[in-house]
Amino acid sequence: MCGILGAVAKGPVNQLLYDGLQVLQHRGQDAAGIVTVEGATFHMHKGNGLVRDVFRTRDMRNLLGNMGIAHVRYPTAGNAFSSAEAQPFYVNSPFGIVLAHNGNLTNVDQLKVELFQEDLRHVNTNSDSEVLLNVLAHELQAAASNHKLDAAAIFAAVAGVHRRCRGAYAVVAMIAGYGLLAFRDPYGIRPLVIGRAHTPRGDEYLVASESVALDTLGFERVRDVAPGEAVLVDERGGFSAAPCATHASANPCIFEYVYLARPDSVIDGISVYETRLFMGESLADKIARIISPLDIDVVIPIPDTSRPSALQLANKLGLSYREGFIKNRYIGRTFIMPGQAMRRKSVRQKLNAIGMEFKGRNVLLVDDSIVRGTTSQQIVQMAREAGARKVYFASAAPPVRFPNVYGIDMPTRQELLATGRTDDEIAAEIGADRVIYQDLSALIAAVRRVNPALTSFETSCFDGHYITGDITPEYLARVEARRSDAAASTSAATRQLDLSLTSAG
Repeated sequence: MCGILGAVAKGPVNQLLYDGLQVLQHRGQDAAGIVTVEGATFHMHKGNGLVRDVFRTRDMRNLLGNMGIAHVRYPTAGNAFSSAEAQPFYVNSPFGIVLAHNGNLTNVDQLKVELFQEDLRHVNTNSDSEVLLNVLAHELQAAASNHKLDAAAIFAAVAGVHRRCRGAYAVVAMIAGYGLLAFRDPYGIRPLVIGRAHTPRGDEYLVASESVALDTLGFERVRDVAPGEAVLVDERGGFSAAPCATHASANPCIFEYVYLARPDSVIDGISVYETRLFMGESLADKIARIISPLDIDVVIPIPDTSRPSALQLANKLGLSYREGFIKNRYIGRTFIMPGQAMRRKSVRQKLNAIGMEFKGRNVLLVDDSIVRGTTSQQIVQMAREAGARKVYFASAAPPVRFPNVYGIDMPTRQELLATGRTDDEIAAEIGADRVIYQDLSALIAAVRRVNPALTSFETSCFDGHYITGDITPEYLARVEARRSDAAASTSAATRQLDLSLTSAG
């Protein structure tokens, strides 16, 4: 899960991209980057950290030009702490190209071999986004006529990318001298939306991961980039689009609606907020079949994502809704923090219980999902310490039992609380009196109530069905082995840093 932006404006684009990244900060807090183009010159600044920390006034002044792309990152592949893997990435051959990517390539190992042995291209980092950039560069070279590009050649190059790359990818790129390119994988797993603003000097265009970026920056939402489609906006603001995949179908990641996206976003024609209300209604129906509402005194959401579901659930069951936890706004989203130790430390810093809402009561806690269980366990403990008599825990999503390989940081079965456990065992593990999960069929129905035209979703973390058809047990084993090695390396580096700081002190 990352956030991407691409803009073609009639004036300087640097502030527009910066403001857009601020709105998409929830999609990645590890690194941020912006590239603008002025004539044939790219201007780039990127680094680790939040948007507000990466960019200073002097950096913004150097980002000249009326066209640019931007990215906020949290790591799903590569080195989580390397600033070299902050995006966008750049190549200068055969054309000057910069690219930012949201998603994850599932055949990256094969592509690296092809790039080295056949395309004669070298990759400098472990990021699959750099691999994707080099594949695009090679396909552009193959499609160019006399080293010149036009829209047809660029779309042909994207078709070549679709033939070679597997997995999930939403992409924004700039080709020096030609314009802004955006495209989406043939399954439409990761979101990408087009916005337009009418100005006295002509139309401006913005492409973003979520529609909330369009809303806050004054752009009208035009439509989503279709699965397998490419969109090209030239430097003068001319717009063209074409389907570039032989087989394309819409299968948006359903976890976007559960947790990843902001509630005020619209993705693939679906209001995220409205889906979360419907999730609350269907969850209420299931709870009423399992627990008597008379045994529940109060419904309390885990801020912030679960609030719409919890409120609608309480209304349907006729129960009191209360805010029982206060959130520290200056602590990042726990789910996207690398490393269990960092997650454990952050929960107590992020949330604090309001004792009067728990003391002597049977409480129903509602969260958007339960992934690793680290946060849930500490929250249940906080509720009990605040005096709760019984603690029920409801999840607006089904049990997360399988790795996600399409760009969400939940890749190993050993880390997933629900893998190999029953609901009663999960309740015991997190210390709750009972755990109630949303049914997958109910979750899908909640999303489809907003847009019945969508019939299929990427739901692999719940049911183990990988929509791209190339994920084998051997592949998952390799991913998990790499993650274990990376975690061990990170832990060793953290211990060494602690020792160094202790010695220095």
